[in-house]
Formats: sequence, C-alpha cells, structure tokens
Amino acid sequence: MPARGPYNPITDEDRGRIISLHAEGLSRNKIAKLAKRSQATVSKVCAEAGLSFDRHLVAEAVAARVVDAAHRRAKLQDEALAGAQRLMEQMFTESKIYNFGGKENDYNERSVPEPPFRDKQSIAIAVKALADTALKLAEYDKDTGDEGEKSMLTDLRDRLIQAFGAPRNQ
Repeated sequence: MPARGPYNPITDEDRGRIISLHAEGLSRNKIAKLAKRSQATVSKVCAEAGLSFDRHLVAEAVAARVVDAAHRRAKLQDEALAGAQRLMEQMFTESKIYNFGGKENDYNERSVPEPPFRDKQSIAIAVKALADTALKLAEYDKDTGDEGEKSMLTDLRDRLIQAFGAPRNQ
C-alpha cells in the first residue's frame, strides 16, 4: 500500500496521523487506507503507542453489517416482487403498438386491448427473473436459521400452506 516508493520510513507526522485516526475510533484497515500505510505498519505504530483495536467493537461492526445486509436483501426482495407485479399488470392492460415504415419512414401507432404475444413473452421472462430473484433472496435468509430474519415471501408461503393445505404432487 505504500504510495511513496519501495521503502518509506515512517515519520513522526505519520505516527501522529495514525494515532489521531485511531482516537477517532476508525478501524485498522480504514486507518491504513487513509494514512497510505500497510495494515502491519498501522498495527505496529498503535502497539508502540500502547493502543489496540478492540475485537469486541469489530464483532459489533460485523454484526451490524450482517443486519444491514439482511435489510437490504429484504428491500431488494420487496422491490423485485413489486416490479414483477407491475409487469404482470402490463401483460393484460391496453397497450400502444407502433412502428416506423414506408418510403417516408412514417410513424404509426394504435392502441390494442393487450400487448402482442411477443411483447407478453418478453414481459413473462422479466417477471420470472424478478420472481426468481425474490425467491432466492427469501431462501438465503431462510437458510440463516434466524427466525427473526425470515422473509416476507417465506411467511406468505407458510400461511398459504396452512390455509389451503400442502400442495399436492400430481
């Protein structure tokens, strides 16, 4: 990570910067990046100054990132389902078809009760992709074993099975 050449002796200014960044509560990796020094150098300077990186704080930060990631996945899952629903609605609503053609390259359009088959086919592919994404996100959170992080889609599936019975294999 050194930015100044192959051998960069650490200066008192570097030490002061590293120690002040540590005092701000930054992680070793963040300090190394900001100070343009290796992680080993940051650890060495901090150890020489009697400072350490509290592993408890690191564990809390990792736990917070795990929770944040679960929230982002839940939001993404919800957005994927909402997008799939909007696309499904497009399959069966009035649509405008158009083209350019003729020797004057005229623009022509007209309304039709539903999109043409080829457009419906494209919409169906997009709906499937969004639904698959939502299901994969649901399964990912279900596999964590943490019931608190169980997804909305998994809960819905379980309630439908309770209400209507297990699906029959035919």
